[in-house]
Amino acid sequence: MTKANIDQSDIIWRKSHYSNPSGNCVQIAERGDQILIDGRVMVRDSKNPDGSVLSFTKLEWQAFIDGVKGGEFDLR
Repeated sequence: MTKANIDQSDIIWRKSHYSNPSGNCVQIAERGDQILIDGRVMVRDSKNPDGSVLSFTKLEWQAFIDGVKGGEFDLR
């Protein structure tokens, strides 16, 4: 994971349709119909849209998704 320093002028940010109604969630960047921006997945906090943008490689993002699906981050 690294902080992203990219041109965001043509990026649309979206959040999961599973997000809670309060809007406190993470968003991922899309350019056209692609979530990979310069080969990376960009993520930001919806509560702080002008704050830091984190970027992940495709492999890092897939490992995170697999961990979520596998319950790795479930609260106990």
